[in-house]
Amino acid sequence: MSIFRRPDYTSEITSFIDGLKANKPTLETEQRAGRAIWWDKNLNLADQADYGEARVAQEAYVYRTSPHPNGN
Repeated sequence: MSIFRRPDYTSEITSFIDGLKANKPTLETEQRAGRAIWWDKNLNLADQADYGEARVAQEAYVYRTSPHPNGN
């Protein structure tokens, strides 16, 4: 062992997360299931292409007051 080795340090956050995982062993599985519901999706490339083609270009200055389309 080196004389310069520091004692092992565990932050409060790491201790909290380790305790949370120890108290609820299914936590990580539930997190992965939740992520799969909202984030892990297969993209349909044809739909993505259609979405890109249908996009309307944004004006240079969004908050500019433009005249009414009917000329009123």
